[in-house]
Amino acid sequence: MVSIPLLDSAERSQKIRTILAFFAIYILWGTTFLAIRVAVEELPPLFAAGARFFTAGIVLYAFMRFKGETAPTAKQWRSLGIMALLMFVAEYGPLFWAEKYVPSGVVSVLAATLPIITLILEMLILRQQRMRPMLATATILGFVGVAVLLIPGGKQHLALVPCLAILAGATTWSLGSVLTRSMNLPASRPLTAGAAMMLGGAMLLALSAGFGEMHPFPHITLRAAGALLYLIVFGSLLAFTAFVWLLARMPATRVASHAYVNPIVAVALGYFMAGEVITARILAGTALVLISVFLILRRS
Repeated sequence: MVSIPLLDSAERSQKIRTILAFFAIYILWGTTFLAIRVAVEELPPLFAAGARFFTAGIVLYAFMRFKGETAPTAKQWRSLGIMALLMFVAEYGPLFWAEKYVPSGVVSVLAATLPIITLILEMLILRQQRMRPMLATATILGFVGVAVLLIPGGKQHLALVPCLAILAGATTWSLGSVLTRSMNLPASRPLTAGAAMMLGGAMLLALSAGFGEMHPFPHITLRAAGALLYLIVFGSLLAFTAFVWLLARMPATRVASHAYVNPIVAVALGYFMAGEVITARILAGTALVLISVFLILRRS
């Protein structure tokens, strides 16, 4: 009789947690682009982004402090402020605004250029990676895909300025993610995430007030409240916490594979649930960007 080894309870629990965490960053993050579109249809974009991250940040930060994590020092708060400005304000402010004009599926594809932009920053500016032929080819392929998406053609064409705003936001996120490696940040990643989201959300709400989005105070319908609640719970608290949890347990390149899964989920949801138009040009540009991201992450 052949003996089949079985996982003990601890190993089984760890395996289930890992599967659930990947489900969160693959599927839940992919669905947030449609939720953002629903939110900005009824709420001012900066207000919606600020409400999402400030609420999620407060909850996560308070939870980690309740668990006994030490509060950040003054220098760490300064680093967290820079991180929040680059990775939440400059990234998600333009992205929420752009979703008023660009289909959510296309927004997810443009946001998926994060690994491409990060690679360029590491190679050309920070000199942290060498320019290898395969990586150079993959980078060019990604930019060709973006160009295919943005070049006007046929009856369906994308608003250029919002698309450029998304790419600019992706650049600031990439810069922030690279700079955080040398920043003085708290040891606890969940505490860091909560504090950065809290600061970023506060800055976005301040900008919202400065641009007059709160005069009068936005009327939050049940539909908008549902979209915001989904973004706070599933997009920020669950998916982002799962992302941080996975980063502590496996290579970053494996965790970053969500970059070429999220757009597939977002494009499919936009088509089937929101009636977003998918043309051959959009499919071609999407395919080129996702192949580029796949090659870059695989080589990394």
